[in-house]
Amino acid sequence: MRTEHSRITDPTGEPPAGTPGLRADALHNRTRILETAREAFSTTGLDVSMAEIARRSGVGIATLYRRFPTKEALVTEAFSDQFAECVSVVDDALAHPDPWHGFCWVVEKVCAMQAVDRGFTMAFLSAFPDAAAFEKKRADAEHSFARLIQRAKDAGGLRADFAYEDLILLLLANGGVVTGSAAKAPEASRRLVAYLLEAFRADRAAPPADLPPAPSLDLEQVYCPPTA
Repeated sequence: MRTEHSRITDPTGEPPAGTPGLRADALHNRTRILETAREAFSTTGLDVSMAEIARRSGVGIATLYRRFPTKEALVTEAFSDQFAECVSVVDDALAHPDPWHGFCWVVEKVCAMQAVDRGFTMAFLSAFPDAAAFEKKRADAEHSFARLIQRAKDAGGLRADFAYEDLILLLLANGGVVTGSAAKAPEASRRLVAYLLEAFRADRAAPPADLPPAPSLDLEQVYCPPTA
């Protein structure tokens, strides 16, 4: 026998449209799902399943899909702030009076973001054809970074053979360091980036920059990287 309660709820645990409290409940669930997704993607990467996100969020799987119909929708929303920050960082670097230092600052900033958030870089390197706003932010960041590369070359700070694809290579290398160095990831990333920036520098007559301190690592981490 159906009760009044059963008529105003569905299997997702949310009241149907038009019932009191829907807006607050829906907003609460959405916020909780996004916070959980950001944490999971940050520590584990994008392979976390939608079912696991729902479980960690404490909501039903139907509620999750009601708020985010696809995993792509969840990923793009979870990283919208980071993408906006990335675009802002590159734009600020373009305004820097020293193009080479602006270039270095962007590389250091993006790699530092990667060192504390594995999911962000995976999202940046992934394609989301159905997420127009997200793809536009990435296109804006790529276009601005290409301009930054050319300015740094024209100013004589960046070697002439540096290509945009070298940024992807750098992120892949940094991602490997981040995965293998666990708690030491930020320190390891900073040192790797310092080495690579030295290799990218065109002015070989200038004295090399001081490297950040070497992190405490051992060979076991090369063969058996720790898991999150």
